[in-house]
Amino acid sequence: MALWSSMFSNYPLISAIVAFATAQSIKFLIVWYKEKRWDPTQLVGSGGMPSSHSSTVTALATAVGLHEGFGGAAFAIALILACIVMYDATGVRLHAGRQAEVLNQIVVQLPAEHPLADSRPLRELLGHTPPQVFAGSLLGIMIAAAIGHLINHN
Repeated sequence: MALWSSMFSNYPLISAIVAFATAQSIKFLIVWYKEKRWDPTQLVGSGGMPSSHSSTVTALATAVGLHEGFGGAAFAIALILACIVMYDATGVRLHAGRQAEVLNQIVVQLPAEHPLADSRPLRELLGHTPPQVFAGSLLGIMIAAAIGHLINHN
């Protein structure tokens, strides 16, 4: 029971989880608003506005910094992790998604007798544009700051 109690009082962990859930919920609502359809895959899928990866790691880094200080090793680790995740989201994963889009277009044009003509389409929405990463980062910082404010005033 002590494990669950300590996990539920872990400010950086709670901040990261709330940031992830909030970003995914925002994506879900954006798709509903723009396309007038409910798409539950938005609650767990990657890609889109805002970046839940970015919001999660920036909430974690911000909460660690606010909780343990910005000069410690834990904050340094969280910050470097955040930078790597956000770089990967706008670099490798974004370009892998764009390559998947091109490959899907090529496969559609293959003759029916080609061995790859019946292959399943590749996922195209993998990465994020810089504005999506920036929005996710701001969301993560705001959530960690808000949760820290609530914790310190209760």
